[in-house]
Amino acid sequence: MNRRRFFLASAGAAAGAWIGSRTLGVRMQAFAAPPPLAHKVAASDLVTLGNTGIRTSRLAMGTGTFGFGHRSNQTALGLGGLSDLLRNGYDQGLRFFDSADAYGSHPHVAEALKHVPRDKVTILTKTWARDPKTARADLDRFRRELGIEQIDICLMHCLTEGDWTERYKGVMDVLSEAKEKGIIRAHGCSCHSIEALRAAAKSSWVEVDLARINPIGSHMDASPQEVVSVLKEMKAAGKGVIGMKILGQGDLRGRVDDALRYALSLGVLDSFTIGAESRKEQEDLIRRVAAA
Repeated sequence: MNRRRFFLASAGAAAGAWIGSRTLGVRMQAFAAPPPLAHKVAASDLVTLGNTGIRTSRLAMGTGTFGFGHRSNQTALGLGGLSDLLRNGYDQGLRFFDSADAYGSHPHVAEALKHVPRDKVTILTKTWARDPKTARADLDRFRRELGIEQIDICLMHCLTEGDWTERYKGVMDVLSEAKEKGIIRAHGCSCHSIEALRAAAKSSWVEVDLARINPIGSHMDASPQEVVSVLKEMKAAGKGVIGMKILGQGDLRGRVDDALRYALSLGVLDSFTIGAESRKEQEDLIRRVAAA
């Protein structure tokens, strides 16, 4: 392994600098470059998410860069702009649309779905509901906004409590019922604390987990070593594991290739999501995944 130290502050203009170009400040971080992968991969590779039976592309198209308050960098592209970006990704073999109510990206996904086969695309969304009534209302509203009858994956968004499996059991029950009725195909969560992540690993209810992982611990729940150990537990239990914050919300913009190689070499991620903001960025990312 190459153990030369790299400093991102001096690498902002390097190849791949488009990632996180709007990030305010870059942390001075270094990590050992991962070794080359033993096998070739592609962003468009079809993978299975744990034991869910859901087959989709290795790379998901994120729509929530700095996503909150029903907006994101992607939704700022406008209805046509983001829809066209999703369709361009589809043309490049990407079959995974990562959306959320918090991003405000449902209408943009719905517009893209008018032009691609619904059964060829995996739709993931997320609810902030913390009570059963809101969860039921969200599922109905989400399907109307997305223009679809069935959501492939619905996650409880941004869980932080270590006791969330007890505290929000009512929401879990609503999502379980929705799966039984065919309203969704799989349920799970996105975690924003190591306590919540550990609880997700131990819960048989969690079928899919969206977890923050990168080699420098940027915008993560704990150190990379701690998080990876929990993700290994999830993987062994048959959960679908999807990585996010792969590029540290822009902190790894000078080492995109190494960050991708790190994620791919862990052996715990079924897929991962990254949000591009233009066709050029999207196609560059697809090439870089293959180069890893």
